[in-house]
Amino acid sequence: MKTRLRNLRENAVMRKLVRETTLAPHDLVMPYFVRTGRGVRRPIASMPGQFQLSVDELVREVRTLGKTGVESILLFGIPARKDARGSGAYASNGIVQQAVRAVKDAAPGLLVITDVCLCEYTDHGHCGLIRRGRVDNDSTLPLLQKTAASHVDAGADVVAPSGMMDGVVAALREALPRTTLLSYAAKYASAFYGPFRQAAESAPQFGDRSDYQMDVANAEEALREIELDIREGADIIMVKPALAYLDVLRRAKEKFGWPSAAYSVSGEYAMVKAAAERGWIDEKKIVLEILTSIKRAGADFIVTYFARGAAPWMT
Repeated sequence: MKTRLRNLRENAVMRKLVRETTLAPHDLVMPYFVRTGRGVRRPIASMPGQFQLSVDELVREVRTLGKTGVESILLFGIPARKDARGSGAYASNGIVQQAVRAVKDAAPGLLVITDVCLCEYTDHGHCGLIRRGRVDNDSTLPLLQKTAASHVDAGADVVAPSGMMDGVVAALREALPRTTLLSYAAKYASAFYGPFRQAAESAPQFGDRSDYQMDVANAEEALREIELDIREGADIIMVKPALAYLDVLRRAKEKFGWPSAAYSVSGEYAMVKAAAERGWIDEKKIVLEILTSIKRAGADFIVTYFARGAAPWMT
């Protein structure tokens, strides 16, 4: 036997020298849920270690986040009031708009990504306007344009349409020709979102989102969705959730070679935390293994609730 692959695994230094996939804190994006009020730090029961934060508490968080090496955040808003049109999403002084201004003032070097969707702001919990009992795609697009524009006016660096409305990337590109668009290009109608809907207070009040989010069984459709978004002007495409769809992420990266992200979602986070709290797994090792797998599959960066906690483990 002339080839002995174990020679390259002999010690930790050698393993690092030949390692194919590397993780760094700057590969991670930390999501935050921001709500109205002051001094609010409300624990999210289904996501241990995560909170709904008022703007002042968010500012306290981001002032120290940079010390971990994490350089990017994603903001979700929880308004004081909701209505059928989700008007809080595009209000000039809405909760996300306030948060962006405050974050940019406190930590100007931080990259701020904002979620562009109506579900957190509508009283029915769906991602667009309701007509005849269904989400009406085309009448929703102008409201998403207004939402994204208001975020950019407040100082957002990147806007991320997440509602899977057909044509949303083209609509935002038309409205914001010089703004970076991170498209949730392949977002599945997944059961992994349960804890997020508690955190964002955005559960649908009727039905579900399977008529606009993707069927979990489909991969070719995801590639078509991604190709459409690239043609419409997406700068970065994202697959969501991450773990159950690494095959889609890999295929998309190989086919398009486009800047790509993956969202390791609330259900993925909650499962790891629950098992770790019971002593069934080693949280640090599991988290690093999961994040490495997502990066290895083709993600240039990863949105993950583990970002802040995992960054020190990478040094």
